[in-house]
Amino acid sequence: MSSLRRPRVGHIDFLNCLPLYDGLVRSGALLDVRLRRETPDVLNGLLLSGALDIGPISLVPALQHARELVVLPDLAVGSDGPVLSVVLVSKRPVEDLDGAHIALGSTSRTSVLLAQMLLAQRYQVKASFVTTPPDLGAMMRSADAAVLIGDPALRATYEAPGLGLHALDLGAAWREWTGLPMVFAVWAARRDYAAEQPDQVAAVQRSFRASLTSSLEQVEEVAARAAQWEPFDAATLATYFRALDFRLGEPQLEGIREFTRRAALLDAVPADAALELATL
Repeated sequence: MSSLRRPRVGHIDFLNCLPLYDGLVRSGALLDVRLRRETPDVLNGLLLSGALDIGPISLVPALQHARELVVLPDLAVGSDGPVLSVVLVSKRPVEDLDGAHIALGSTSRTSVLLAQMLLAQRYQVKASFVTTPPDLGAMMRSADAAVLIGDPALRATYEAPGLGLHALDLGAAWREWTGLPMVFAVWAARRDYAAEQPDQVAAVQRSFRASLTSSLEQVEEVAARAAQWEPFDAATLATYFRALDFRLGEPQLEGIREFTRRAALLDAVPADAALELATL
């Protein structure tokens, strides 16, 4: 493999990664990679198929394919409390959803499993599930509740009360349940690529982390720029960006281990699944 080829890198096409993208643009680091913007479900498949070298991957497929990947340190998408953009919207309170029919947004793997874990293990709710496109109106016409992530979920968080709907923030629910941060996605490199191009992997991790740090130090300005093009005002976006946790330190790794333990009870991931951090 030529060392001159720019790494093929994935980027989540949701507002939750706008601070990262904004920093890349301002620093010029965007020119050093071939960036592909897609929804999380598409990026998962691209990374696992080898169409990307490095990219964000939802926690569940990362655990399922841990032997194929190495995880970039100190880079994730999560929360340590309310996340605002991972939500269960329902026609009645979550405690009253026993026997409900629940629509699961098709762009998510980790968040829909988190919702199923919370319903079954925390709220003792038995429900039926169907996977559908992430359109809240259509979902609620055919189901009692819906699980959404990303920009549609952020809109639902603010719109649900006015529509007479309940909105359960799944990041907050996880934190209340376990006392731990929730990690929804990590950045990973394909193991073969990391072995052949360790310097490229390290450079991408440094650029992304520096971009995030810069953007979060200027979060009001980033939010104001984004508000020109998004259906949210700058104050709402600044609140959202501050709610997100982009770290992958020991508290977040402990949260991943607890998620793995609980997900294994549903046979969703191997009980011995463990992420390996890249040595950079």
